[in-house]
Amino acid sequence: MKTIVLGGGVIGVATAFYLRQQGCEVTVIEREPDVALATSFGNAGVIAPGYVTPWAAPGMPTKILKYLFKPASPLIFRPTLDPAQWRWIARWLRECDLERFRVNKQRMQRIAYYSRDCLHEFRSRHPFDYGRSQGYLQLFRSEYDVELAQPALAVLRDAGIAYREVNPAQCVDIEPGLRWARATPVSGIHLPDDEAGDCARFTRELRAICERHGVQFRFDTRVTSIDVHGGAVRGVRVESEAGGRPDGANGANGATGAAEIVQADSVVVALGVDSAALLAPLGVKVPLYPVKGYSATLPVIDDEKAPRAALMDESLKTAITRFGNNLRVAGTAELGNRQTTLREQALQTLMKVLDDWFPHAAAPTSAHFWVGRRPMTPDGAPLLGPSGIDNLWLNLGHGSTGWAMSMGSARVVADLITQRKPEIDLDGLTLARYGK
Repeated sequence: MKTIVLGGGVIGVATAFYLRQQGCEVTVIEREPDVALATSFGNAGVIAPGYVTPWAAPGMPTKILKYLFKPASPLIFRPTLDPAQWRWIARWLRECDLERFRVNKQRMQRIAYYSRDCLHEFRSRHPFDYGRSQGYLQLFRSEYDVELAQPALAVLRDAGIAYREVNPAQCVDIEPGLRWARATPVSGIHLPDDEAGDCARFTRELRAICERHGVQFRFDTRVTSIDVHGGAVRGVRVESEAGGRPDGANGANGATGAAEIVQADSVVVALGVDSAALLAPLGVKVPLYPVKGYSATLPVIDDEKAPRAALMDESLKTAITRFGNNLRVAGTAELGNRQTTLREQALQTLMKVLDDWFPHAAAPTSAHFWVGRRPMTPDGAPLLGPSGIDNLWLNLGHGSTGWAMSMGSARVVADLITQRKPEIDLDGLTLARYGK
């Protein structure tokens, strides 16, 4: 079966891997010159299935208002005239109900835990270094934030997920570098089974494995439309970008900007936020909106005063993750326009969090900043599987937890395409949930 995967982020490349494993002839089409150069590039790197959480949570609208005019804020709201933004917000507000939150969180955890199992199985067969660390520590600055976390903790307890509530001294025992912190947490939560790793580095290594097994990658290639006839997919229309070859190799081959139709038996859309515009002309409506996230990457200058693994400042919703000799500080949820513009307010929040917890770990002047567009659904769970058009499949809408859900989502979609029964229940993880 000839299958095209649209998108070269971790979701798309993982999907290509599992499709090839199951005997498909696979081509990945990506507009960038390499994999993991968009949303997968600068994320926090945390794989914390026990604490994947919908952005739509009880108390979140109030928290947005609380932080709206503060200089250091985990949330930035910039209203636009885009009707899609307001439709998305209306749906999101409905999902902030406590019972909806519990349902959505359980759905997200189901795919995230399955994904971690898939990652562990993959790693046992393909061991390579991608800056992996073990354990995840959440830090609370105030009792108010501890109170907001209670619904999420209840879900953890109900699911039997291993975690430990810790006091400030125990936080330092887990992360000794906190001895030099300028702030003091009121408490923390430690999830020993969660982990972290460099998503972009992993995706590049995964690409190499895919290529060794026969997956083709076409870089510098933009998808203009999906070719559908008689209610079924026939292929995709593409244009090669200026300066790049359709097959992603070096040199010149054919006219730059040439358009063509690439035929396929099935197509997987894994283009993140850009998926919505591509699917809309086909009548496939996916409620995605870009909630932008920011990160800073810095080299460690004092190992003793740096973190060992991954932490989350729960109050400012900012993660600090150790990748070998580098630190990644990532956070902020900006609901605004669709442009990837670095905002000074968000960057200042990142650097404040680093300075509060690990002031001597890295030099602020060495920070490399990044912003990416997270493809978020109003309820938080991804959209996996059938689109309503024969042989057109979805693997999108993972928001800020795409890395945590990538391998499991890819395995599920590959199973569906090759007519195998997925290993987990897909209730609430498909487009069907929006048709009810």
